[in-house]
Amino acid sequence: MDPEGLALLLPPATLAALAAAWLQEDCPGLNHMASVTGAVPSQAVLWAKSPGVLAGRPFFDALFAQLNCQVSWFLPEGSKLVPVAKVAEVRGPAHLLLLGERVALNTLARCSGVATVAAAAVEAARGTGWSGHVAGTRKTTPGFRLVEKYGLLAGGAASHRYDLGGLVMVKDNHVAAAGSVAKAVRGARQAAGFALKVEVECSSLSQALEAAGAGADLILLDNLRPEELHPAAAALKAQFPHVGVEASGGITLDALPRFCGPHVDVISLGMLTQAAPALDFSLKLFAEGTTPVPPPPTPAAPPAVLRWET
Repeated sequence: MDPEGLALLLPPATLAALAAAWLQEDCPGLNHMASVTGAVPSQAVLWAKSPGVLAGRPFFDALFAQLNCQVSWFLPEGSKLVPVAKVAEVRGPAHLLLLGERVALNTLARCSGVATVAAAAVEAARGTGWSGHVAGTRKTTPGFRLVEKYGLLAGGAASHRYDLGGLVMVKDNHVAAAGSVAKAVRGARQAAGFALKVEVECSSLSQALEAAGAGADLILLDNLRPEELHPAAAALKAQFPHVGVEASGGITLDALPRFCGPHVDVISLGMLTQAAPALDFSLKLFAEGTTPVPPPPTPAAPPAVLRWET
């Protein structure tokens, strides 16, 4: 999906509620520094100091909208950032600009970090000629899931199920509680009705065949090495060609290409959200009539896989 159209997926009321909660968390009482800056009309430039993918503009906008500040963007969502890049300008009373500064930077940095790693993963997979889906997982930060799922989409990856209600997934603990794979799948199938798909986490081909035979729509082959994964996926597809196959379990960016294969439809990586480094942004106030001076780039070089060519 075009990154510029992603904002349409975010309900305005949800954005406003999240922004209000984040701001209240950061300043639940007195804003002492407001007496230092006052309410003088001010402007600030948002600078990107590290390379990556810009993502999270709607959240940044929602935060400053709560504070009656105006944001003007110079770069579209999904832009590849080459530091030091002038990304946006924010105008409003000084005490409110600075009240929103850290929260807005934290949100943008985290969302852009997830988008950057997601884009690197998609690029690595496409480099093999594989055309399946690179996806995130439900390994997200509590209270920050919408931002991280949005970041995955902005980076070109699939977000996977948003929550427990988006897909009926039978995991190993469900099988243990139910007593067998087939019994767990039958219960999940009944709960899913006609509207939801049922996916089953399997650690072997025999489990996968049992799950598919019981009516699973998707099979997650979990923690299989590539040399185990591809024969198992091929055997499963040979008997159940319409069942989707997902590979997951400790997959890293470096190892990702080895999991791409003709019988694998989805590769999910928890590290896209759990291990994504935040991008470095700064918001610098400048005086009216002066030229904003960019800050120095972030000294520490990010991993080579996240660098963008100029």
